[in-house]
Amino acid sequence: MTENGELADPLAGIPADKATIVRLARAHVFHSWSAQAQVDPLPVASASGSYFVDYDGKRYLDFSSQMVNVNIGHQHPRLVKAIQDYAAHLTTIQPAFANGARSEAARLICEVAGPGFRSVFFTNAGAEANENAIRMARLHTGRSKILAMYRSYHGATHGVIGVTGDERRWGTEPYTVPGAVHFWGPYLYRSAFHSDSPEQETERALAHLRDTVMAEGGHTIAAIILEPVVGTNGILVPPPGYLAGVREICDQYGILLIADEVMAGFGRCGEWFSIQHWDVRADLITFAKGVNSGYIPLGGVIVSEEVAATFDDRSYPGGLTYQGHPLACASAVASIEIFKDEHILENARKLGGEVIGPELAKIFARHPSVGEVRGLGVFWALELVRDRTTREPLVRSRTGAGAAAMKAVTAACKQRGLWPRTNRNRIHIVPPCTTTEAEAREGLAILDEALNTADEYYTG
Repeated sequence: MTENGELADPLAGIPADKATIVRLARAHVFHSWSAQAQVDPLPVASASGSYFVDYDGKRYLDFSSQMVNVNIGHQHPRLVKAIQDYAAHLTTIQPAFANGARSEAARLICEVAGPGFRSVFFTNAGAEANENAIRMARLHTGRSKILAMYRSYHGATHGVIGVTGDERRWGTEPYTVPGAVHFWGPYLYRSAFHSDSPEQETERALAHLRDTVMAEGGHTIAAIILEPVVGTNGILVPPPGYLAGVREICDQYGILLIADEVMAGFGRCGEWFSIQHWDVRADLITFAKGVNSGYIPLGGVIVSEEVAATFDDRSYPGGLTYQGHPLACASAVASIEIFKDEHILENARKLGGEVIGPELAKIFARHPSVGEVRGLGVFWALELVRDRTTREPLVRSRTGAGAAAMKAVTAACKQRGLWPRTNRNRIHIVPPCTTTEAEAREGLAILDEALNTADEYYTG
């Protein structure tokens, strides 16, 4: 990068100066989840490993993994080369043709999913994966209803935004696809069931789910879709026995279990898929994000033998122009090989158990504004409060005057070179799975300092 902030070797025709990039981004890019007149995007010049750099040369430790998807880190050389090499061989081919990258990616993904999975329906992202998993479940069972948690996010396309439980579905209502039913999942810190222990939370949450199934009619429910570890709604790790209990309810009523592993999968929780942490079997697994760290858009549905057999002699009514894109699939093959060769799952488990978890426990002890610490692998959350006794959240909304305290904490992190991921009153600690121990400690030390700002708002 040159002194005036321009890239030393920009691609022909692509602006490389900060002012032009920002001006064009504000003028011509329609930004998601944003009021267009208020967007002020940070222009990023480069990235490598666990860091990215802006056009002023400021380096940020990426504790957000961008959209919790850069599991393998930025610009991994083996992954970049795999894409370059395959692009020189073949850039695109339609889904109906057989392609080596697509075939091998599907084989590898089924392999890491474990026994009982036959095939992969590729998509371009997680929302499309969940859309198709729901369609498969409805066709397989001949039923219409889909149960999902209130604290959930399954994507922003038309079908799954209605299945999503949080407030992001409100803007589409009442025009969402019918058939979605919501229920409360376990969340001991703010229990809807007034539980006093993890065991009690499991028991009461499962009783509530059984009551919901009974009230809706088990024979009308095609699937229960859930994030085994809830992502953007709080990184909620289920209490022992909960997921096994859901599986039992599904088996009792002939309901399919869809594990939405879009965010929690591919190393984020120290396993290929987070549901494997509890040794529970899903009927359909959806994925995206970490499968190739978003280097090229890719997602999919991993289909069990039983569901796949439904479509052996019956046409599946769905498809996408770019599904199983050769470059995306080549990057997935390389990514899975890198995960294995570089022991990335083991690194994620070690970081969570030996560094992030213990350091966050110390942070909890030092800062009264931290109400709870929870997580596993490289998937953690700090819940910030104004009062530990009442558990009043530090903020209650993402925007407006009520969000000032969280904005101050976020700004304190960024000033010190840490890019956090925040949601309402929570800070999510979600660095790349390839993060080193030194980098993790660097980021946690910055977070420790920034939380002094949160303590200023503490009233307990």
